[in-house]
Amino acid sequence: MDKLHHVIEAQQFSRERLSDIFAVAREMEQVVSRYGSNILNRRVMATLFYEPSTRTRLSFESAMKRLGGDVITTENAREFSSAAKGETLEDTVRIVQGYADVIVVRHYESGAARRAAEVASVPILNAGDGPGQHPTQALLDVYTIQKEVGRLDGITVAMVGDLANGRTARSLAYLLAKYEDVKVYFVAPEVVRMKEDIKEYLRRHGVFFAEEEDLFKVASIADVIYQTRIQKERFGDRTADYESARGRYIIDRELLKVMKDRAVILHPLPRVDEIHPEVDADPRAAYFRQAHNGLYIRMALLKMVLNA
Repeated sequence: MDKLHHVIEAQQFSRERLSDIFAVAREMEQVVSRYGSNILNRRVMATLFYEPSTRTRLSFESAMKRLGGDVITTENAREFSSAAKGETLEDTVRIVQGYADVIVVRHYESGAARRAAEVASVPILNAGDGPGQHPTQALLDVYTIQKEVGRLDGITVAMVGDLANGRTARSLAYLLAKYEDVKVYFVAPEVVRMKEDIKEYLRRHGVFFAEEEDLFKVASIADVIYQTRIQKERFGDRTADYESARGRYIIDRELLKVMKDRAVILHPLPRVDEIHPEVDADPRAAYFRQAHNGLYIRMALLKMVLNA
């Protein structure tokens, strides 16, 4: 298998590659339990984040530091870098690659990570590109499903919420197609239904999917409920569309009653009102454990792309 270099999109991964990443992630859990490692000593990671981030940015930076490396960063690359003066993403990458061994990019435009990779001599890791993809989130999502449910073949997954703008749901759909006998239910308000390109990809790969309006019906058969936030920032001036979508599907105590005992609830976070806080204490609420798994996945990716 070729060495892992850039991480741009979820569909770039084979099932064999996914198994390798998850094996290294399990090793990283042990590394963290031993207070870190120095395998990336004297290596530098640059983070270029043109959109806000908490979990992704901090987990990447923590991952690099826990492996002995260093981090250089921009607080808000859209405002506090030369992008504010008109510099292109490509030129920024050409400059920053001279300062760092790997670059993590989050951008507001779909396809930005691929553009960065086309001019980069160092690995580019896509930390989310607008409404396009978020492959490292999808990796940690599938890793979490494997840990929580115990298998990846033969599972039923309900994707709920903003599926049109949700890059995390898009990337997860691509990865689920790598596994056998997976069933996917899309539960979304009409204005934010899953886009046709994902549905066509699932058709081509023989993955069963259906669009459903009744969340309670789907929750009763799902092994995984993947809830997402209605993303107000993607609606622009379409206020009416946003208001028609928000609050439509909420996970609360009543929904818990119909869920399977061994099912899990995931969410890429942040949440607004789509998961009631009363759900947090239920053992099926796995979203905080899910977020913590992001550290191990991102440590694994850094180790692999830097050939450590």
